[in-house]
Amino acid sequence: MLYWSATQKRWQKLILEAHASPGPDSDRSRPDFSVEEIAEGRTLFLQQEDNLFGTVTYRMRIRRASAGSLVFDLENATTIRYLRIPLFQPGEVQSIYYLEREAADVWRYYAIARSNGRATGLMAGHEASAINRAVAFYRRLAGIPSDREPPASR
Repeated sequence: MLYWSATQKRWQKLILEAHASPGPDSDRSRPDFSVEEIAEGRTLFLQQEDNLFGTVTYRMRIRRASAGSLVFDLENATTIRYLRIPLFQPGEVQSIYYLEREAADVWRYYAIARSNGRATGLMAGHEASAINRAVAFYRRLAGIPSDREPPASR
C-alpha cells in the first residue's frame, strides 16, 4: 500500500508487513482471521510494520459483524516508537471503523482516530502526510489504487 509522503515528495510504502497475531505478546504470525473469527464481541490481534513506527501489535475488537455491517476498533497493544524513542504507550492510539452496506455494491466508510496530547507536536508541519496516510487506508478498503494521482494533499 502506497501513500504520498508530503515530506519526502514521493510515493512510498506505508505498510511494509502485516499479519494476524496469536496475541499481544507474540512475535509470531498466524493464519489470517477466518470469517467465523470476525464475530461480534471477539478480540483479535494483528501486527503491522509501517514505514515510520516499526512493528506494533494492535488489539482489534469486533463491535458489530453482519453481512451488511462491520464495526471494529483498534488500539495499540504495544508501545509505538519512532527511532526507538517511545511515543505512545499501549492503549494511547485508538481508532474505530464503520463499514455499512448502502446498496448491493456500495459501502459507506467512516473512521475516527484519537491519541494522547503528545501527537499534536508530532503532527505539526506534517498534516499533509497524515491526510495521505488516512486516504491510503480508505483507497485500500474501497479498491482504489493507493497511488492514484493526484495525492489527497501535497
